[in-house]
Amino acid sequence: MRNLRSIAVLALICLTTPLRGEERAQPVPDLRSRSEGVDWPGFLGASGDSKSPERGILTKWPAAGPKLVWQRRLGDGYAMPSVSRGRLFVFDRVNDNARLACLHSETGHLLWEFKYKTDYEDLYGYSNGPRCCPVIDDERVYLYGAEGLLHCLRVTDGRLIWKVDTVATFGVVQNFFGVGSTPVVAGDQLVVQVGGSTPETQDVAPGRLNEVASNGTAVVAFDKFTGQVRFRAGDELASYASPILATIDQRRWCFVFARGGLLGLNPTDGRIDFHYPWRSRKLESVNASNPVVVGNEVFISETYGPGSSLLAISKRGFKVVWQDDPSRRAKAMQTHWNTPIHIDGFLYGSSGRHTQTAELRCIAWKSGKIQWSVPGLERCSLLYVDGHFVCLSEYGKLRLLRVNPQRYEMVAETTLSEDDPGEAKRLLRYPAWAAPILSHGLLYVRGRDRLICLELIPADRLPGKSKP
Repeated sequence: MRNLRSIAVLALICLTTPLRGEERAQPVPDLRSRSEGVDWPGFLGASGDSKSPERGILTKWPAAGPKLVWQRRLGDGYAMPSVSRGRLFVFDRVNDNARLACLHSETGHLLWEFKYKTDYEDLYGYSNGPRCCPVIDDERVYLYGAEGLLHCLRVTDGRLIWKVDTVATFGVVQNFFGVGSTPVVAGDQLVVQVGGSTPETQDVAPGRLNEVASNGTAVVAFDKFTGQVRFRAGDELASYASPILATIDQRRWCFVFARGGLLGLNPTDGRIDFHYPWRSRKLESVNASNPVVVGNEVFISETYGPGSSLLAISKRGFKVVWQDDPSRRAKAMQTHWNTPIHIDGFLYGSSGRHTQTAELRCIAWKSGKIQWSVPGLERCSLLYVDGHFVCLSEYGKLRLLRVNPQRYEMVAETTLSEDDPGEAKRLLRYPAWAAPILSHGLLYVRGRDRLICLELIPADRLPGKSKP
């Protein structure tokens, strides 16, 4: 603990001096004691699909749930943390400051903080905090705030490397819920959904996106070391889904589920291969669920109207494998802000726009046929690990489900709480909208104002030996 305090003091001393973008930091020390397992460096993990390769989870939970390791009060925001080399990075807002806190991932001890002023106000009274999780790439961590400020910081002490105001630079008209698409690192570039507008439409009132015209910056790639623009591409406005990278037929692809539909592009040079229109006619509809890529096929889904579609991708573009019938109210899957998970030919996810009508579903990947559908679980998010789903409902109920395409199979459940003068108090309050994450056996879940760390895999169950 004394070493951690020393690191924290040194970091706070160094925060005031920006680095030049071309500078390279020294190798990042590893602070972990749990040597086995994987880091979780960005949205939905290193593979971008909310799947963990770790094994040995506890399937028999006591009534209070898995062991509580540590907890931390948070400010406003929906973003889950990211984890790398024993550091946990969590992005929130306190008063008029957006804040990145770097914590020791196993203890929650504060190492350093970075803050900047923000004046973002949600148009509909939702949280004024960040939506995008931090993205970690070697010695750098990237932040994309709800107001559109993009920062690159050094992971060891939070010193500024570079920053870009995407709203001012690209003429972005405020989206309904601010900026909410987490960037991805592709080689030496940071690929970002920006969605800027033409000079003639940059003064349109926030949220009136039907009056806004794109200026070709649906996607912008920045040099990840300097912040210089590498390419800009796509006549679209931004959505809340994150770019997804994939290799199909030995070619790299980037799939961006933008406001008006799916863009398929080359992440190296920004060349657009196709645009597949897919969005509700409602002005206030959003595309927020990430594309799911399996082999050469891409699944997209939304909750305001069209539902879902599966595309087969080739060098010539795409063909539709199946899509929900626009004339029918019933749809195969209508994901809101959660991203479904594919396992062995089946897709699992929360379908439905509202809390009362949402259903957890399993559908066949190739046809969209519903295998089973369970109501009453509220809207929820999934994490796959060791043959199971960790399922977090928006009101804080935590469940462990066995993966089973034939039926819904619950293994354990709990409502995390603490004793507060004789009465139970929930640790996870609504809205718990962020997907759980797992790193080195530790499960992290977030509610409205708190981050919880639980031991899902005891150290003695991790493969190999952890450091003493």
